[in-house]
Amino acid sequence: QVQVVESGGGLVQAGGSLRLSCVVSGSIFSVAAMGWYRQAPGKQRELVATITSGGRPNYADSVKGRFTISRENTKNTVYLQMNSLKPEDTAVYYCRYNYYRDYWGQGTQVTVSS
Repeated sequence: QVQVVESGGGLVQAGGSLRLSCVVSGSIFSVAAMGWYRQAPGKQRELVATITSGGRPNYADSVKGRFTISRENTKNTVYLQMNSLKPEDTAVYYCRYNYYRDYWGQGTQVTVSS
């Protein structure tokens, strides 16, 4: 059974930093594409960043230069380093694991105060 578990969310002031982690268990990790998405209240879920199995990242324009996605295959973990956070980054952040199909975590809340 595949499990996707996010952690690292919290409350931070504008300009601050957080690092999110996502651990995948129950399935192969190193060949899978991974991604971070977020959903703010009243809005649709949107892509934040993705990373291929080979480590190539892709970012939404709104987070380029501030967020960094990375993966550590030996730990079945993908990270999202978020710097220079803004109030508009406030959302529930979800991890997506893609291997033949999509698996999602339960989400972790990120709140940025102004």
